Amino acid sequence: MTALRVLCGSCAVLGAAHAEEASASRPVHTYSIVARDAKTGQLGVAVQSHWFSVGSLVTWAEAGVGAIATQSFVDPAYGPRGLYLMRSGLGAPDALKALLGADAGEAVRQVAFVDSQGRVAAHTGSKCIESAGHHAGKAYSVQANMMRNDRVVPAMHRAYEGAKGDLAERLLSTLEAAEAAGGDVRGRQSAALLVVKGENTGRPWADRVVELRVEDHADPLVELRRLLTVHRAYDHMNQGDLAVEKGDMAGALRHYQAAAKLAPGNVEMVFWHAVALSTKGRVEEAVPLFRKVFEKDATWADLLGRLHKPGIIPDTPEGRALVERILKEAR
Repeated sequence: MTALRVLCGSCAVLGAAHAEEASASRPVHTYSIVARDAKTGQLGVAVQSHWFSVGSLVTWAEAGVGAIATQSFVDPAYGPRGLYLMRSGLGAPDALKALLGADAGEAVRQVAFVDSQGRVAAHTGSKCIESAGHHAGKAYSVQANMMRNDRVVPAMHRAYEGAKGDLAERLLSTLEAAEAAGGDVRGRQSAALLVVKGENTGRPWADRVVELRVEDHADPLVELRRLLTVHRAYDHMNQGDLAVEKGDMAGALRHYQAAAKLAPGNVEMVFWHAVALSTKGRVEEAVPLFRKVFEKDATWADLLGRLHKPGIIPDTPEGRALVERILKEAR
């Protein structure tokens, strides 16, 4: 309790402006989920709403600390302040309690916290617009307000507990279940998905596993699903490049092929796959791929000749001969 009293002192100062700083004068009627993956320790939050750029207000997460969703008559300050309190040592329940205690507008807030230990806390204010509610489960919480019906929250917790795959997949599946059960009473507009690592490396850019936003779309969850697939394809490309650097061409090819399967129309992925093959002496395998790229867009042939300067293809007689051979055979 000593840590709580100390932190609540600073929290009271920080939280005094809660009502003044709340940026939404109308409710962000929303459904969301916060969760911690028991196997990886990853922390995530996902949301869909009939509100522009919902991810910029609702979703907050920090590797090794926790994840937060703040919605209804949203006060975005719950995000950074909640993460600060959890980073300072408070568990999710005490952190949320401290912020609610300093907020004169708590009756119209809906907030959920999960911390790095899987402790969960959620709050649905008494004045949130119906249908509104939450369900706190083991290392996760689902919450919704201004829903079409009262079946949305039960559908969400059943979906999350039954979902398969990594954390990002399970979060998105939960949102899809909410939409199928009725979703927001006024429709849909934007969505967001944020997953961070279980341990903090001090490099936030490296700690983000997935960070996707759909700011304004007729069917934001369909678009979010598409973006997650594209994200996975590029992740395979990155893993393939790392395998090439380590001399593991078999591993690289597996990743490049997986990327192509996920994003079959992506010419750039084919191009870099071919570059990797050619620089490892596998020109015969690379030429058909280059040909496929050049047939779709001849400007990629121009890019090939620009790879000497950064050293991707050595600026040597052998490297220049390699480019000439590729251009001759692939065109």
